[in-house]
This record gives sequence, C-alpha cells and structure tokens, in this order.
Amino acid sequence: MNISLFDYKLPQELIAQFPSRRRDRSRLMVLDRSGRPPGLQAICPFRRIVDYLSPGDALVVNNTKVFKARLFGHRATGAKVEIFLVRPVDRLQSRRWYALVYPSRRVKEGERILFDSSRVLLARDAGGGTWEVEFESDRQRRTIISRFGHVPLPHYIKRKDEPCDIRRYQTVFAHPNNIGAVAAPTAGFHFTRSILDSIKARGIELVELCLHVGPGTFKPVTVDNVDDHVVDPEMASLPPEAATMLNRVRERGGKIVAVGTTSVRTLESAPMQNGMIRPFSAMVDLYIRPGHKFRLVDRLLTNFHLPKSSLLILVSAFAGREPVMQAYQEAISQKLRFYSYGDAMLIL
Repeated sequence: MNISLFDYKLPQELIAQFPSRRRDRSRLMVLDRSGRPPGLQAICPFRRIVDYLSPGDALVVNNTKVFKARLFGHRATGAKVEIFLVRPVDRLQSRRWYALVYPSRRVKEGERILFDSSRVLLARDAGGGTWEVEFESDRQRRTIISRFGHVPLPHYIKRKDEPCDIRRYQTVFAHPNNIGAVAAPTAGFHFTRSILDSIKARGIELVELCLHVGPGTFKPVTVDNVDDHVVDPEMASLPPEAATMLNRVRERGGKIVAVGTTSVRTLESAPMQNGMIRPFSAMVDLYIRPGHKFRLVDRLLTNFHLPKSSLLILVSAFAGREPVMQAYQEAISQKLRFYSYGDAMLIL
C-alpha cells in the first residue's frame, strides 16, 4: 500500500494546543466496524464511553509515566544545547542514556554539557543524531531533570510547556514507579477518577500494562510503500496479574478494550502458550499495518493521529482504511480536536 492512502488535510486550527478544561469534557466519536458497511455511530461527550462497555469486559490502559525529558544546557562556549533523553542504555543502571542531541553536528564525543555546576558527558555518538550521554550519578540525573527538564510536548504543539502540562500531559493512572515515557499515551488523557470508578462499578476489569513511549511515536513514514517502514523499539511489560485477568476475561467471553495504540502494540506482542496470554518484559518493535491479524484486541480507544503516520496505519489495520479515513473527514467537518490534546475515537 502506498503511504498516500493514509494522507489527509487538516485545518491548523483543529490541532489542539491545550487540553480541554476538564479531561471528560473532550468529545468521543464512536465508529462501529461490525456494521455492514462499517460506519459512524455517534459523536458524544467522552464520559459516555461507559455506555459502550459491558460487564465482564477488560479496559486495558498503559500506566507509564512521562518525565521531563527535554533538557536545555550549554557548551563551554556558551552555545545552547538540547539533550532529549530517550531511554537508559542498560536497564540495570540509569547513569548512561540514549539521547537526541541538538545541534548534533556541533558537539563532540567526550564533551561535557553544562547545567550550572553540573556536567553531563557526551560519551559516544551512536549515529543518526542519537548519542549516549552519561550522568555522574543517578542522583545527579534526577536533580538535573527536576531543575532543568521540560515536559516533552510534541512538535505540533506550537508553544512552550507550561506548569499545567506537568499534570495534564499525563494520565490519571500513570504509576509513580513506571517513570520512563518521553511521550504520553494520549488516549488515556480523557479518563477521570470518577469515570474509572463508574467503569469498575459496572463489573469491568481495569487492566494495567506498561509501554514507555519513545520519540519514535512521532517518527514520520518517509517511504512510499508502508511495508518498508520500521518502528523504533520501546520497552514494554505485561505483568503476571494483568495476564491472569486478561485470560479470565477471554475465558468468559468478555471484550478486551485497548486504550491507545501503545496498549494495542503491547497486547499484540505478548507471547501465547496453549492459547493463554503470558506475562513478559522486553523491547518491542511490532509494526501493525493492514493485513495484521489481531489476536487479543476487540475494541480500541484512540485519539486522532497525524497523516502518513504509523499510528494512523495501525488504526486503519484495526478498523479498515476506508471507514477510518471517512471518519476522519467527518471529524474535521464536526470540528473535533486532533492529536495529543484532542478528542477521541472508540472503535467497536
């Protein structure tokens, strides 16, 4: 398939620059893929998502926590340098990190970037603008992130991060022990504690997994043939208790409802044994495109994605390209808000 099949024109004013005043004040488009033909079912307030879930279903969320990954320091010459932390080089220690460094061409291996009295070593050029950077200690890393870090808002949000972003560019179920995402699992933004309580009260399981979203989530598809695109690896884990809950839901005939493309990729990467989901923790790089046979995900809640992106391709693989692209045009005509801080789509 040619990438042009996943292109559309979006008026700039529909790109949400700020979150809605309240999380549950966003809108929800419901697309029923089971109809013949598949089609739009409703556009309603997000809080009505509870009406589309049934007792015995499982709502699967990504509980990763975003940290202030964008650091601004300077060289000894005074020239500004941005270090965008991606992930630790070694999972067992956190002093050495992979990072994107800007401007990459002007810095040198072995150079130290200054953050007041603290220094970060540019240990090795890993190529493609990616570096290995080394902190003096884990404590120093945490201090630098706390003092100099900025919320890593996506490039299409044309403003600097503000104090409200520390709270709102984060889901309410982000776990304090799962810090590691440099981009948020944005489909989860719309949930409030009240909505989650209502969901649990209806007998719906809330299942938590973790995928530390990397900057590759915004990586554009630059090839003509969508099959030639490569997805960057990200750390994902499905805990034993989550696997047990999901197996129980499947055995009783409940639906697995994935919140966000990151939950989809984690679920679809999970190992299976004798028809049962197994827990795992590993780097995943599953690229889901049309033709993928979904093993576990029955329904999908997702935001509206960039044209020619791997995320839009994933959604099209789940619901069909034509119904998705038609739904996007309807979302534009109804002036729904797009991208990270925008509205949501539920695919039945």
